[in-house]
Amino acid sequence: MNTDLKKKQRFRIIICVGIMLVIAAIHAFRLGSYLDGDLYILYYSYASDVMIPFAFYFMLSVNEIRIPFLRSWMIKALIIFGGCSFTEIMQIFDIYFLGVTFDPVDFLMFGLGTLLAVLIDRQVLRRFLPLWKTG
Repeated sequence: MNTDLKKKQRFRIIICVGIMLVIAAIHAFRLGSYLDGDLYILYYSYASDVMIPFAFYFMLSVNEIRIPFLRSWMIKALIIFGGCSFTEIMQIFDIYFLGVTFDPVDFLMFGLGTLLAVLIDRQVLRRFLPLWKTG
């Protein structure tokens, strides 16, 4: 791998680790505990369902320099939404895999998290950070 690609790969890793650290901090500092009433319930019911697909999207983005088929945002989005949906479908059959209760609204939240990641990737990072571009 040439030095330009190594530089881009390192930059992607830094961005991804930053995103992971922010999400970890949100969970560690229990930001939802500062909410009251319905917002508290909504946060604890669905916040992770948005944040986890968001984070996984960028984990795949780190690898798109070395794995060309991941360069398409649609492929990454399908992998993430499909994987998250699979875990939710497992819960219908009482197979507890990354969760224990089936909630159909989780599918909407997975889609929202994936869509937010795609928008940040395509409209912010690619537009304002030249090192984020792969080709």
